[in-house]
Amino acid sequence: MIARKTTDKRKPQVGQLRIVAGNWRSRLLQIADVPGLRPTSERIRETLFNWLSPGLYGARCLDLCAGTGALGIEALSRGAAEVVFVERSTAATKVLKSNIASLAATNAEVLNLDARNYLGARSVTPFDIVFLDPPFQAELHAELCRLLHEQSWLAGDARIYIEMDKSQTEIRLPESWQVLKDKTAGKVRYMLAATDV
Repeated sequence: MIARKTTDKRKPQVGQLRIVAGNWRSRLLQIADVPGLRPTSERIRETLFNWLSPGLYGARCLDLCAGTGALGIEALSRGAAEVVFVERSTAATKVLKSNIASLAATNAEVLNLDARNYLGARSVTPFDIVFLDPPFQAELHAELCRLLHEQSWLAGDARIYIEMDKSQTEIRLPESWQVLKDKTAGKVRYMLAATDV
C-alpha cells in the first residue's frame, strides 16, 4: 500500500501568505503576481507585532506601499481599529481588495495610489501606526518619512515601522523621531521608530 501525502491546509503555498495571529490566525491569503512583490516574512511579522502589542488594539494604521497588505491585515487580525492600505500597483490592489473581502473586514480602506501622491494631501485624522515597506530598489524611505512628518500624518506618540534592504544606505529620519528597535533577518533590515517617547 502506498501512503498518500497529506497537505497541511494552513501551510502557505507559493503565491500565498499566512496570517500569523489574532482573529484570522492561520488564514491563507493570495499574493498578486507582480514583479518585486514580497510579503514581510512571518518571522519578522511576529517580532514586529510583539513590539507593537502594547499600543495596537484600537489603533488607526496606515499600510503605505501595502503590496500584499500582510502588515495591515495582520494589524486588523490583532485588534487595530482601522487600516488604510495605499498601493500603486493595480494588480496588487485588486488582489488585496479580494483578500480583505474574503475576511469580511469592514474597517479597511484600500486606495490604488502612489504613496507620495497620497501623502501630498493633508490628513484629516493622524495615524497611530504606519507600516512603511516600499520597493527596496526605489529607495523612497527617506522621502516618505519626510512627508509623513511634514504633512502631519502622525499622532503625537505614533510608531513607524520601516523595512529595507540590509545593504541599503542609512536613511535620514526626521530629527524628532527616535529609533526604538533595529534588527536584521537575512537580507532585510527592519526598525521601529517613534515620534514621541
